[in-house]
Amino acid sequence: MGRGKFKGKPTGKRHFSTPEEMRAGTSSRPRTFRQEEAEDEVEEEETQSESESDKEPEKRKGAEGVIEIQNPNLVKQKNLKARDVDIEKTTELSRREREEIEKQKAHERYMKLQEQGKTEQARKDLDRLTLIRQQRAEAAKKREEEKAAKEHKKVEARK
Repeated sequence: MGRGKFKGKPTGKRHFSTPEEMRAGTSSRPRTFRQEEAEDEVEEEETQSESESDKEPEKRKGAEGVIEIQNPNLVKQKNLKARDVDIEKTTELSRREREEIEKQKAHERYMKLQEQGKTEQARKDLDRLTLIRQQRAEAAKKREEEKAAKEHKKVEARK
């Protein structure tokens, strides 16, 4: 009997292994991660015991046995542990890092001089500030005089 427009695909069928196959270990079911990991550990232990007993030099591929190759890219980098790191050893900075640090120090020095008023720009700013303060003081005096004049007119108008 048809199930509509589309047919079922044969990949959708499931295969269940029988208990006998499972006991015999011949089931086609994929192994779980834990089983694979346990088998890998057993294999590693066997290979380590074999390699310790043999202690033969490793065979090299092709011309490696004949020619010594000193390729710095092939050297495995040695990982240092935290306890092995030399704290007193100073690392050299790159040119960009040095320039960046110098730039920051120069900016800090300039800002200190700026605060003390010793730079050209600081002097100009202070001159501008004094001029603005004078103008504001004069404007405040004018306002007070105008206010006093208005009040004086009001008082005279009432009389």
